[in-house]
Amino acid sequence: MKVGKWLCCLVIGLLLAGCGLESGSAVPLRVGPGSIRPVPELKGVTITVGSKDFTEQNILGYLIEFAMSAAGANVRDLTNIQGSNSLRDAQLHGQIDVAYDYTGTGWVNYLGKEQPVPDEVGQFEALRDADLAAHDMAWTVMAPMNNTYALVTSKRTAEETGVATLSDYAALIAKDPSAAATCVGTEFNVRPDGYPGMAAKYGIDTGKVSKQIVQDALVYQATADAKQCRFGSVAATDGRIPALGLVLLTDDRSFFPKYNAALVMRDDFHRAHPQVAALMTPITKLLTNPVITELNRKVDVDGQEPADVARDWMIEQGFVTKG
Repeated sequence: MKVGKWLCCLVIGLLLAGCGLESGSAVPLRVGPGSIRPVPELKGVTITVGSKDFTEQNILGYLIEFAMSAAGANVRDLTNIQGSNSLRDAQLHGQIDVAYDYTGTGWVNYLGKEQPVPDEVGQFEALRDADLAAHDMAWTVMAPMNNTYALVTSKRTAEETGVATLSDYAALIAKDPSAAATCVGTEFNVRPDGYPGMAAKYGIDTGKVSKQIVQDALVYQATADAKQCRFGSVAATDGRIPALGLVLLTDDRSFFPKYNAALVMRDDFHRAHPQVAALMTPITKLLTNPVITELNRKVDVDGQEPADVARDWMIEQGFVTKG
C-alpha cells in the first residue's frame, strides 16, 4: 500500500475510533420474531447498522436493527453518525455493514455527478451500477419515499396567492416580490441543487427575491406563522409539514433531485449475506412519503424516541413482536 493511502486510512480509522465507531453499542430495545422468523444463515452473525444524525435516519437505522435482531443476528448499533460523509467513510472502511442512504446523496455527493437523473428508478439504477463499479458498494432495494428538497407555504398563503407550484412561486416573485418573502436554510441557499439551481431552472431573478437565511429548524414555524416569511425551504418528508398545516409546492419542472431512501452495503457483505436485503425488501417497500412523514412527526412533534417509534411501527406491521 502506498504511504499516502496508508496515512489516509489511518487518519480515517482514528477519526472513526475517536467518535466511538469501533464496535457500536447494543440495540436499544428488544424484539421477538413476527413475520420475520429466525434465519439460520444469520444466526450469530455480527451486523453493524449505521445512520446519520437526524430523526428520519435514526428511525430508518432502527428498522434495520429490529429486523436483523428478529432474524437472529448479533446486531450492533452505530446510528446517529454526524454527516453523510462520515457514514459513507464508515461503510467504505468496514465499520458499518448496512444503512439506508439517499439516491441523490449517492449520485451527487459520493459520485460527484452534476446532473441528477430525473426518474426515480432511473436514478437508483444509475447509482447502483456506478457505485458498484467504482467502490464495490451495493445499493440493493429502494423505498418509494423521496426526501427531496421542497418549498412550502401555509394553507392561508396558498389560498391568498393562488401559488401551488414552483412556477406559480416564480411568477409571484416577478409580479410582487414582497408577497413572496422566503426563508431558506443555510445549505439550501448555496447548494447547486438548492435555491441557486432552482432559481435558474424557473427563471427567478434572485435580485428580486425577498429572502432570509435562517436555521433549517426555524423555517417550518416561521413559514406557518407567515409573518417573517410566506414560503420556506424544507425536507419533503419532515413531520412538521403536516403538523403545522404547511403545503408542499409542486416541482412542476422536476428540478430537485430524487432522494429516495435505499438500502446500501458493501458488496462483499451483500454477497456473503443476501438474506439481509431479502428481509429488508418488504419493509422498504412500505416506506412511502406519508408513512415516513408520520413516523418523523411522532418524534419531532410528539417528542417520542426514534427507537420506540420504529419498533412500534414494526410491531404494527407484524414484522416483529415485543421482546
